[in-house]
Amino acid sequence: MKNRLKGKAALITGSSKGIGKGIAASFLDQGASVILCARDNECLKQTTRELQTRGEVVSIAGDLSIPADAKRIAEHALTTYENLSIVVNNASVLGKRCLLDDMDIDTWDQVLKINTSSLFYVTQPLIAHLKKRGDGSIINVSSTVGRIGKPYWGPYAVSKFGLEGFTQVLAAELKPFGVRVNSVNPGATRTEMRANAYPEEDPLSLPTPEDIAEIFVYLASDESKMSTGQSFEARDYLPVQES
Repeated sequence: MKNRLKGKAALITGSSKGIGKGIAASFLDQGASVILCARDNECLKQTTRELQTRGEVVSIAGDLSIPADAKRIAEHALTTYENLSIVVNNASVLGKRCLLDDMDIDTWDQVLKINTSSLFYVTQPLIAHLKKRGDGSIINVSSTVGRIGKPYWGPYAVSKFGLEGFTQVLAAELKPFGVRVNSVNPGATRTEMRANAYPEEDPLSLPTPEDIAEIFVYLASDESKMSTGQSFEARDYLPVQES
């Protein structure tokens, strides 16, 4: 079924590659207008050129871990699309994989700031707009280790636990205004971040970012009007493979 997101506009963070890019492609295929953002301006421009064949897409570079930059991106999104109603908080970094007693403070602070604090920095400037609209969907990209902690995942796991808490608090605050907030665990996906975490793994054995995008389309669409404050597993929504 096409055009499930027709007439909607979405801001997708961390969307120059990987899962964010896959979500953007799927949103465009479903009729949404999309704003991409990421830190790497050259990569962002290349991705924008690639996706322009699929629909209306623009981009803005910036560092979401810097509050002023995050606010600038949010305000640009609102200026570009007055009908903005979808926010996908996907931007994150892996950081160093080691035991906590070997973790350095700079890495810890960087991962928490990019993966968790930035959620607040970029989402808060959009809240008044979404409340006024009386609808909207905020989708926060979580992780398996954000629900069950594991050794060697240190600040990344903690940051994703924080994301789950942010999701629950914001969902409760915005429910009276018709704005829903949910989290999605993509699971193992064919991305550069996954390859860095598991270099011995065969990436061809994993679903692609577009393969796992169905749950994001569902949550962005009006089909999920009754879903808020929930944690979803993308693997539960993978397309059925024909035998």
